[in-house]
Amino acid sequence: MKNFKKIFAVLLALTLVVTCFAACGGNKKNSANEIVIGISGPLTGGAAQYGNAVVNAAKLAIEEINAAGGINGINLKLVTADDEGDPGDKAVSAYNSLKDQGMQVFLGTVTTGSCLAVIDKTKADNMFQLTPSASADAVIANDNCFQICFNDSNQGIGSAQYIAENNVATKVAVIYDSSDAYSTGIYNTFKAEATKRNIALVAEQSFTKDSNKDFSAQIQACKTAGADLIFLPIYYQEASLILKAAESASYAPKFFGCDGLDGLLAMNGFDTKLAEGVMLLTPFAADADDAAIQKFVSAYKAKYNNEIPNQFAADAYDGVYIIAELLKANNVTADMSASQICDLLKVGIAADSFSYNGITGAGAALTWDASGAVSKKPMAVVIKDGTYVAL
Repeated sequence: MKNFKKIFAVLLALTLVVTCFAACGGNKKNSANEIVIGISGPLTGGAAQYGNAVVNAAKLAIEEINAAGGINGINLKLVTADDEGDPGDKAVSAYNSLKDQGMQVFLGTVTTGSCLAVIDKTKADNMFQLTPSASADAVIANDNCFQICFNDSNQGIGSAQYIAENNVATKVAVIYDSSDAYSTGIYNTFKAEATKRNIALVAEQSFTKDSNKDFSAQIQACKTAGADLIFLPIYYQEASLILKAAESASYAPKFFGCDGLDGLLAMNGFDTKLAEGVMLLTPFAADADDAAIQKFVSAYKAKYNNEIPNQFAADAYDGVYIIAELLKANNVTADMSASQICDLLKVGIAADSFSYNGITGAGAALTWDASGAVSKKPMAVVIKDGTYVAL
């Protein structure tokens, strides 16, 4: 009898261990007739404007896809988690939360730092990861992760090319965040391309996350150097303070940025007149004369209190449709594990036969190769009368 009890106890323990691994591995099969897409992003905190835009657009896309019959008759389901834009433990916790909610495909993360914190986790789980806006080159180091946004190399190079080819300025200064992977990545490639194109960099100023409130010294250095344009490979929160500092110093250079500046116009308490004339490279302009873009903008505004979508929303909207096309093309079913789905989708997205013509490619199709980087055209916009206008 004692031996029987011991055997039973061992068998029970083994059963619990196996069950635990199945639940915690991120590859459990979904019993419902739906495929679960997860999003991790800053839904609270200073970068919440980005995360909420991504979630809102994803919800809209999923509603449209399900209303049109889903994925070969299977509905999509969205689950979300707030990582607060954190580049460490909070990002990992959010990712684990999504797995606990049954995530089978990962549309995330929204910010670069959080994405770098989880890419090895998603690789270990063999989770297909398509990030709408994490742009660091290192984000796509593993073969399971792909980008919808331009990576940092492309943004830095593209900005220098645009400034040189359009004779935007003769003396250029840069203000960047040396503590941030996104900002330093763009700064490094911009500087290299600017040097190739004989753009005079007359001042290179930096700050960190611990010194991002007062920019009077950086602005004075740029003014003293005679810069007629300041390049800002940073996020809109710091950009708003730099614009205020420039006004206080009676200094009116041109300002040029990248996708991180998208969100400037929607900041509470920010005087949008300070942003008049600011230029940036972006994959999306809400006022573009394109039927697909205008359909998306109208639907987004109708659903979200007349809010105009930013490029983060546009990239996420395209992202859901890209995932949907891949799921259909590869005959993915709801009972497949995340790992099984990943094996199909990471080959499918890099295939020569796959492309997607959405709202963020300036009219051209988006394509990928095994590197994970997207190939698409950027668009230059300028802020005019409180809105983004295509150049």
